Amino acid sequence: MLEPTPPSHQPAEGDITERRSSLSRRQLLGRVGGAAATYGVAGTIGTVLTSSASADAIGPKDAIARRRLARALREESAARQSLKDLAVQECNGDESRFADLRGQYSKGLPHDPVTGEVDSGAYQALLSALRSGAFTDFEAIPMGGARKLVSPLGFLAYDMVGPDSHHLSIPAAPTFDSAWQAGEMVEGYWKALLRDVRFEDFETDSHVVAASVELSRLSDFRGPKEAGFVTPRTLLRGFTAGDLIGPYVSQFLWRDVPYGMTVVKQAYQMIADGDDRITTFDDWLQVQNGNVPGSATNAPGDTRYITSGRDLAQYVHFDFSFQAYLNAALILLPLGGDALAGNNPYKTSATQAAFVNMGGPEILDMVTKAGNCALKAAWYQKWGVHRRLRPEAFSGRVHQTMTGVKDYALHPELLNSKAVTFTFNQSGTYLQSQAYPEGSPTHCSYPAGHAVVAGACVTILKAFFDGNYLLPNPVVPTADGQALVPYAGPPLTLGNELDKLASNISIGRNIAGVHWRTDGDEGMRLGEQLAIGILEDFRNTRPEIVAPFQFRGFDGQNVVI
Repeated sequence: MLEPTPPSHQPAEGDITERRSSLSRRQLLGRVGGAAATYGVAGTIGTVLTSSASADAIGPKDAIARRRLARALREESAARQSLKDLAVQECNGDESRFADLRGQYSKGLPHDPVTGEVDSGAYQALLSALRSGAFTDFEAIPMGGARKLVSPLGFLAYDMVGPDSHHLSIPAAPTFDSAWQAGEMVEGYWKALLRDVRFEDFETDSHVVAASVELSRLSDFRGPKEAGFVTPRTLLRGFTAGDLIGPYVSQFLWRDVPYGMTVVKQAYQMIADGDDRITTFDDWLQVQNGNVPGSATNAPGDTRYITSGRDLAQYVHFDFSFQAYLNAALILLPLGGDALAGNNPYKTSATQAAFVNMGGPEILDMVTKAGNCALKAAWYQKWGVHRRLRPEAFSGRVHQTMTGVKDYALHPELLNSKAVTFTFNQSGTYLQSQAYPEGSPTHCSYPAGHAVVAGACVTILKAFFDGNYLLPNPVVPTADGQALVPYAGPPLTLGNELDKLASNISIGRNIAGVHWRTDGDEGMRLGEQLAIGILEDFRNTRPEIVAPFQFRGFDGQNVVI
């Protein structure tokens, strides 16, 4: 983890920001309200408000009182967020443990043409720029190819809603040579090998069975299991309770999306089966340096609904950050009051309808706002704490070890796995194939940005909608993916399908080859933390909210806000 640059002001002992932890909300408001009142009488704001007050304006508070309370609420929100316990930021220690930086993200920088290891001077320049936060220092980083680093300064930005990005944390990633990391990499190889198997065929496909057996035998594989074993039903699924109920793919990735005066059908131009990339060392090295070898576009396949891992990987290649959750909100809103959460007072109001508050415009705004805040939280962990390498880079270490170029002391469960053997038999190298011509993005792996956005946006939706609501008329695609037909199976609840949506988006990036399981799982949890903080701020600014938000968190615990 980087040592942060000292701030320009550290609160003195006894400063108000350090004393408020024992204050009640009434005391806190009284204190900040008193400051606002003093400012309103003696300062410019008070003069302006007095001169602009109108006898025609009505409401429970006059203009001066409203301005004071608005300021008090903002100060209360800032105090509440700042008084939470400081998050402990722990990395896995690989950066200091390995002089060759074998476990660190370095894509886009220059790399040694034989080993594929990053130029240490370029990496130190990156660290210096991250420590200083100066735009000009990033401009001085030696680059290895045409691709640029993606928004490294994003981790220093501030948002004015919810917790600050540096006030959240995730656990340390698995260490480079651990059994845990080996298990995630074995799963990653299998995900690449199984991209073209339709999800509905998982129960009968022989390679799916082989993958399930191998992952079950690993000493530290932490994906979902049944009775202690990975099964075709749990393979490549997420960790939430909703993931194992019904089809692999969430209803929110299949159903038509009402969009103003039209309807968007979620059938997309997919990638042709077998279009795997970066399977030679020369291509791999070019990609690590920041170039894109060969064709920069995938071979086009059919236009169809999502039916396989490759389809899911294609969706999360071109989606915009909050697309899936905006779509989910647009699908849910026409369902009416029955789908709204129980704390929404408009659900039972005899005279009022939700709109500006607690209605469509606000829900849509909250979903999109949470998505952007989530990226800042993700970027701090990526660049400021962990700097974890991508699976594609790690597979280069596997290849160099297996071909005798350099022994990286990898865990034997990985080196002896069937997944690695099958990969070599398929491509002639030990490189994990990638779904995208460019491989992974040029920013660090842990956590996955897609997953943090998923966790935040889905949590917002779960707060505004009833998780126990049964989705009407569920659907599944036909075998060829060309049409949707009625689904027959266990009832699908709104909450389960939202959890599944978050997992689908997260795991789709894993299947593409650009992320690890922990990138997704911990990313979703980080996004959930962030959204809970946003909802805390939100709840204190709406006059009609009396009952708390209540919903099931990703780990199955009841969340009350």
